[in-house]
Amino acid sequence: QVQLVESGGGLVQDGGSLRLSCAASGSIFSINAMGWYRQAPGKQRELVARITRGGSTNYADSVKGRFTISRDNAKNTVYLQMNSLKLEDTAVYYCRGIIVVPGSSAEYLYWGQGTQVTVSS
Repeated sequence: QVQLVESGGGLVQDGGSLRLSCAASGSIFSINAMGWYRQAPGKQRELVARITRGGSTNYADSVKGRFTISRDNAKNTVYLQMNSLKLEDTAVYYCRGIIVVPGSSAEYLYWGQGTQVTVSS
């Protein structure tokens, strides 16, 4: 069994910063791409940022220059540094991992439970 557990969400003022963490644990052989997604009330879940095992990244246009994704492969952890937060960044943020489990060459998709980020004026 594999679990992704997010932390670091909370309430922050417009223009502030937060750092999200997502730690993967359980029966893991390797973790390929990891990413952060978000879902605001009444909206579809959308990609925020993604990082490959080798460190290549891509970002949603709305967060470029403000958010930075990084990962620590030794700790099976991905981070999202969010700066210059805006009201429209308010959402539940979900971690996603593409994971290979021991004894299998197949990739499996796992999601965390989500962490709330609320930006206030």
